Amino acid sequence: MTEPLESAEPAAPRSATHAAAEPNWERSTLEKIAMAALAEQRQARRWRNGLRLAWLLFFVTLTWFGLRHGVTPTDVTRPHTAVVEIKGEISSESEASADTVVAAMRSAFEDEGAQAVVLLINSPGGSPVQAGIINDEIYRLKALYKKPVYAVVEDSCASAAYYIAVAADQIFVDKASIVGSVGVLMDGFGFTGLMEKLGVERRLMTAGENKGILDPFSPVTDKQKQFAQGMLDAIHQQFIGAVRAGRGKRLKETPEMFSGLFWTGDQAVQLGLADQLANLDYVAREVVKAEELIDYTHRDNVAERLVKRFGASMGQAIATSLRNPASLR
Repeated sequence: MTEPLESAEPAAPRSATHAAAEPNWERSTLEKIAMAALAEQRQARRWRNGLRLAWLLFFVTLTWFGLRHGVTPTDVTRPHTAVVEIKGEISSESEASADTVVAAMRSAFEDEGAQAVVLLINSPGGSPVQAGIINDEIYRLKALYKKPVYAVVEDSCASAAYYIAVAADQIFVDKASIVGSVGVLMDGFGFTGLMEKLGVERRLMTAGENKGILDPFSPVTDKQKQFAQGMLDAIHQQFIGAVRAGRGKRLKETPEMFSGLFWTGDQAVQLGLADQLANLDYVAREVVKAEELIDYTHRDNVAERLVKRFGASMGQAIATSLRNPASLR
């Protein structure tokens, strides 16, 4: 009778220990399963994102090589008229920047099949610096390759655009084209009177008497006005000199010619600002004697636009992630 009692007494603590340990074991197992599932989900998400990115890069690369256009010196050797477009605002950030236009002109001049280079212009103007660079390069390339350059104007060829055009051997316009505007401007606003009425005080601290010149919230002194006007006059004289050098004896100067006014194509021909009424096809056929037109203008193709948009999207996503690190998880 005592033996069963002895064997039963130690059984109770083992059963209690097992019962106490069992819930911890289940909890630990569930946590491991959950962590494993999360890890698998993260890995699967990474693979999906990586696969999508790989397909996108493949598509962009395929489009780049499939749709990339543009002429290189080895692409064209037959006789033709080379065309370089100068459209829109002339600035360092636009498609009509000096870097872009000069690169296109060099490709056109280097091609042995190009009988002449035509600048197809439709621009209201822009930076005198960018225009001056293009103007200088036209003269250099003409002397180097011994090829003529013609400017053909569509809607407008004003200010900095005309600065470029005068380097051409001849300028062709439409009767309704806008030509000229030989002048320089510097614009801005002044809010000093409004600030006084509102009781707003401008606290601008500078090291240098004229460091804050042309600040819109500070008055402009007579000395500063004279300085700015002198700078504009100097750039204006550079512009006038370029026009006189390019047009030579063809120019019929009037008191208002360099005043910043502009004229129609008909009037421009009469004043010697342009040579003849004609369009691109006429110039290629009758002047250059090479009717085939080859465009050397650099343009962003479909692939390049996709790359830029994709790059902008990626940049925005990275910036957002940096602002919110939790989104990286």
